Amino acid sequence: MSFFGNQFANVVEWEEFRDDMIFWKWSNREIKKGSKLIIRPGQDAIFIHNGKVEGIFEEEGEYQIASEIIPFLSTLKGFKFGFNSGMRVEVLFVNTKEFTVKWGTKNPVLIPTPQLPGGMPIRANGTFNFKVNDYVTLIDKVAGVKESYLVEDVKIRIISVLDQLLMKWISREGKDMFNLQANAFDIAKGIREDLDMQVMDIGMTITGFQVMSFNYPPEIQDKITKVASYEMVGNLQKYQQIAMTDGMASGDVKGGGAAADMAGMMMGMNIANEMMKNMNANQKPSSDKQSEPNPAPSASSSEGKKPNFCPNCGTKNEGANFCPNCGEKLG
Repeated sequence: MSFFGNQFANVVEWEEFRDDMIFWKWSNREIKKGSKLIIRPGQDAIFIHNGKVEGIFEEEGEYQIASEIIPFLSTLKGFKFGFNSGMRVEVLFVNTKEFTVKWGTKNPVLIPTPQLPGGMPIRANGTFNFKVNDYVTLIDKVAGVKESYLVEDVKIRIISVLDQLLMKWISREGKDMFNLQANAFDIAKGIREDLDMQVMDIGMTITGFQVMSFNYPPEIQDKITKVASYEMVGNLQKYQQIAMTDGMASGDVKGGGAAADMAGMMMGMNIANEMMKNMNANQKPSSDKQSEPNPAPSASSSEGKKPNFCPNCGTKNEGANFCPNCGEKLG
């Protein structure tokens, strides 16, 4: 009796297709008379016999197994698809698309830093991309013992080593621990290369790894914000003035109380002093020039000049050295 004799036809296809499924195995079944193979877009079909890959079909479409698949397989590796009833075959359907997965640290990663003896607690999040690239390794390490494999399975594998890789590459590339975002590209590149080594042994490759953001504890983030404010203002006194003004504008500092009145008075005095300093600095060159005293007469110009009247008796002087009335010296 031939292999296809007296049997009902069946369809070899991915019956349980899901977008998050990496592969699914049509296994341990007999191919019956009139059976056909259906390959949908984004799928490859791999025929396996006795644990060995006998043929890979990548073109989407519908194929008659008896007339289109079996003759092709019979030419490979001396494989003879017998016509004995009871012969079974496995077909592994693989999702060929690139998967995108979101990731995030569940617990803070303690990054060693001199400023904090216990380490800097940092959280991070982003995405990574992967796809199947080695069918032989995939079958040998995973598909040989599993009927299906999900994106979540790969995610669990990645997350299990991600904390250690974040610690490694943040410590190596994060020279400024308070501005890790500036080094996010280099950190992500290093992690991608290490993750690729982690999934290579199951027939997959990491095609991309991105860090969207680094997050600090609230108290540390507040200090980072304050430091940035100091740098922006450049002066502690001005920062205090701005902080007080913001507080009054937001209602955190309200009038009516002694503390608020004192704060307002101090702010006014400080602002007034700053304004006076600026005005004096701007007006000093012009005022100095205008108030510059006339030069004192030289000794040569005043020497020999006689008063018009005697300072002693008031007699008019006609240029004499002595008063003609009282004899007072005039020159």
